[in-house]
Amino acid sequence: MSTTPLDEVLPPQLPLPQFDVRLAAPDLAPWREGNCGIAGFTTRAGSAPGPHVALIALMHGNELAGAIVLDKLLRSGLRPRRGQLTFGFANLAAFDRFDPAQPTASRFLDEDLNRLWDVAVLDGARRSIELDRARQMRPLIDTVDVLLDLHSMLWASEPLLLSGSTEKGRVLACAIGRPELVVADTGHVSGRRLIDYGRFADPRAPQAAVLVEGGQHWETATVAMTLASVAGLLRHLGLVGEHPALPPRPPGPGARRFAQVTQVVTAATASFAFARPFRGGEVVAARGTLIATDGDSEIRTPHDDCMLVMPSLRPSRGHTAVRLARMIAC
Repeated sequence: MSTTPLDEVLPPQLPLPQFDVRLAAPDLAPWREGNCGIAGFTTRAGSAPGPHVALIALMHGNELAGAIVLDKLLRSGLRPRRGQLTFGFANLAAFDRFDPAQPTASRFLDEDLNRLWDVAVLDGARRSIELDRARQMRPLIDTVDVLLDLHSMLWASEPLLLSGSTEKGRVLACAIGRPELVVADTGHVSGRRLIDYGRFADPRAPQAAVLVEGGQHWETATVAMTLASVAGLLRHLGLVGEHPALPPRPPGPGARRFAQVTQVVTAATASFAFARPFRGGEVVAARGTLIATDGDSEIRTPHDDCMLVMPSLRPSRGHTAVRLARMIAC
């Protein structure tokens, strides 16, 4: 059994490192008013019947790659051949606070917009900036047939598609094809994501949603991967053909690897610490390998060939620290 001595565990008190910001925040002024009654949301219709597809950026205000992609596509005049295509900039209030000198400070203002998509929460009496925004978005989201939520990651990780817990989500993610890794999971204990909302999470309903993590925040490669994912979705659904704003069709079959989350590790204490700075997508060969400590508890791999999905190297108490997954046949 491979283990790491406890005295080699990363000190939890270490501050966040300085992250380089290699992207400039896009000018979203032309899209702020929107055209469908919701600020920041623009819907374009095709000439033939078809599904309503939504591309959502800025669920977190400091995740610039998705916003850059949607701004590019809107400026290019991209319009679906059939159905409707909605471009949505979600947390504009947090985005407006983005400061490259403090790039981690504008993920949200009051609370995480991507943990509020529970009917009981949306219908409740509680108020916050993000909850008010989710309620504004909700009527449009309720009309969407297929949704792609555009995200990026703070810590170094292999790009991936999160398909949620349904088979329809897995099928959609594999059909998109980029990134090549698809991970099925059940979300976070701290709240439901947009892809877990309503009909998207109901296995009996045809509507489907997946989330792309295009790469690390503020890197140019993340923009390219996010755009490739959007292009894969639009081509899969037959909404667009070749278009100068979209990358060429990639060679090969697309998504070729699939991982099923077997355990979600949530930080129970403020002293959660990883044994070393793991990279997302890394596979730990041996079952029982120590990967972290959480107070007096040890976190060990539950099975051989255990993939670490999006480890958060400085997790807050009550938040997801890492998802552990098993590779299975795609």
